[in-house]
Amino acid sequence: MYNTSLQQFLGLFYYAIENSPKAQFPKDRVANIIVALTKKVYRYINRGLYEKDRVTFKLLMCFKILIKAGILTGADVSVFLKAGSGIDDRNKKYSWMDDKRWLNIVALSKHKFGNDHSFFFKELPERIGRQEKEWKKFFDENEPENAIIPDFEEKIAADQNIGHFLHLCLIRSVREDRAVLACN
Repeated sequence: MYNTSLQQFLGLFYYAIENSPKAQFPKDRVANIIVALTKKVYRYINRGLYEKDRVTFKLLMCFKILIKAGILTGADVSVFLKAGSGIDDRNKKYSWMDDKRWLNIVALSKHKFGNDHSFFFKELPERIGRQEKEWKKFFDENEPENAIIPDFEEKIAADQNIGHFLHLCLIRSVREDRAVLACN
């Protein structure tokens, strides 16, 4: 359904070369062209997409940029997309949370994020248990992306590299139907 010809891409590529900022060093010039081309391709492709496909396209672009920058790994993206679907854990502790969301939280707690392979959410199931009332309130929020995450907000804010992404990942795990995904 969506096709782009080589001729169309070359037009965008030449535009990026002609309109990107000049630089003294080739490395800097190439970086400028990549930034200009990424923006031009994003705008060009996004303009022609159906509304229902735009969020998916934005998410894929965001993932690719974060992987190329070395902030995320392919495994991080896989956990975000598949979450707990591959986990068999029947020890759900909370009646207010369905099985699928519990498995997503377990998957987050077992995954090593980023290139430093840190278990960012290792303590998440225990933290939910310690402050169950606050987590239930967070779970019931209409806009969880705007709410403060109980007992985790400081840890997420302190992580300069992947904190924002992990914040979105947690929100998606808790409330998949209401999450707002935005990569700026």
